[in-house]
Amino acid sequence: MPIDPKKHEMPTQDPSVRAHNFSEVALGYTAEVAVEEAKRCLACKNSPCVSGCPVNVDIPGFIAKMKEGDFEAAYAVIRKTSSLPAVCGRVCPQETQCESKCTLGIRFEPVGIGRLERFAADHHNSRVSERFNPPDFNGRRVAIVGSGPSGLTCAGDLARHGFKVTVFEALHLAGGVLVYGIPEFRLPKSIVAREVETLKELGVDIETNVVIGRTLTVDELFEMGYEAVFIGSGAGLPNFMNIPGEGLKGVYSANEFLTRSNLMKAYLDHSATPIMKGGAVCVVGGGNVAMDAARTALRLGADKVFIVYRRSMEELPARREEVEHAIEEGVDFRLLNNPVEILGYTNPDDPRDPKNGFVKGVRIIKMQLGEPDASGRRSPVPIEGSEYVLDADTVIMAIGTSPNPLIKSTTAGLEVNRKGGIIVGEDGLSSRENVYAGGDAVTGAATVISAMGAGKRAAKAIMEKLLK
Repeated sequence: MPIDPKKHEMPTQDPSVRAHNFSEVALGYTAEVAVEEAKRCLACKNSPCVSGCPVNVDIPGFIAKMKEGDFEAAYAVIRKTSSLPAVCGRVCPQETQCESKCTLGIRFEPVGIGRLERFAADHHNSRVSERFNPPDFNGRRVAIVGSGPSGLTCAGDLARHGFKVTVFEALHLAGGVLVYGIPEFRLPKSIVAREVETLKELGVDIETNVVIGRTLTVDELFEMGYEAVFIGSGAGLPNFMNIPGEGLKGVYSANEFLTRSNLMKAYLDHSATPIMKGGAVCVVGGGNVAMDAARTALRLGADKVFIVYRRSMEELPARREEVEHAIEEGVDFRLLNNPVEILGYTNPDDPRDPKNGFVKGVRIIKMQLGEPDASGRRSPVPIEGSEYVLDADTVIMAIGTSPNPLIKSTTAGLEVNRKGGIIVGEDGLSSRENVYAGGDAVTGAATVISAMGAGKRAAKAIMEKLLK
């Protein structure tokens, strides 16, 4: 039977409808389509796709079960190495990881590995109400700082081997960036909640509203009897451009904007944390977070949303799928543009404190790409005399984040790099004995799946150290 050169399309909500609701954009494969997509897999003996997966999912193994229509067996294969299959099937950049290694992709479009993983997880979750019996306690206790993807993965791997694990989360809800950063329309919070409940069934304790470095220190965790600590606290410190006007009302970091929408439910009319709805919104940046912020602003009622990015579409770091969805929904991309000042006004009659003023626009200069540097990347160069003003009522800075310095400042002997990331070896071990770290707390903002891979490596190292 000839192989279909194109992967099966993912059905989605109509753009004109979804731009005004928070329901999931992608609707998922049907069982019939999932089987047909699985049949495109060549079942390569050397499995190059697995090498592109940071958590080493047995991709040919689970797809082989999909071909047979045995979706539960397919899920079981994925679950052996991935603690968050329903999450990964939605937000992992498969196009640059496992799918980029797919042999079929040499001639045709690669197999839709992520779409198949999502289907297997959703099929299981919709039909099976499973309960896990925690394994026998092995006598070892480990503390996890942060309940994001690296922390949850590390906790799950350790719990399956009998460790008593406690996860300490600074916010009131477990999930880290999965719940405060990624919008509902890309990753429904019910999916994250289910994955967290599965870990609890394995015996993982989760303590919320505990800020390590403030409520407790790393040293105090050891004093409480924990024999190892894994730091997966993420990179929640937002970066700004340090241009005039960033102190105006109506200027947000993407972290603040998305957290207000996701966790504080700013999309509800009676929300106690209102963020500006209506008017024009300018989002600065070109990554996935910028796309999330722009598309969230649309759903919150913005009349117009702009993405301002200083390089061209070819250099835009966001996933192609997210960019395409944003364009379909009406986001206006101002590429090779860079803000130089945020303009404001004051209104003494406004009942809010007008001291700092309010956003009224962004002064922007057009850019062009210069000569390639040593790495081959072309840096953007301002075009003299090209400045113009973009009218805006809200500005959202989505230009990256850094690890919060709180843990470093309260943990003696913990070495960090110049960007604040914790320095670790390949196994995640830091400069402090029995203190491990992984994910964005080490690398700065990166992908969910890379953070999960770091959590797995650290869990393996902790097991080898404490069980030897």
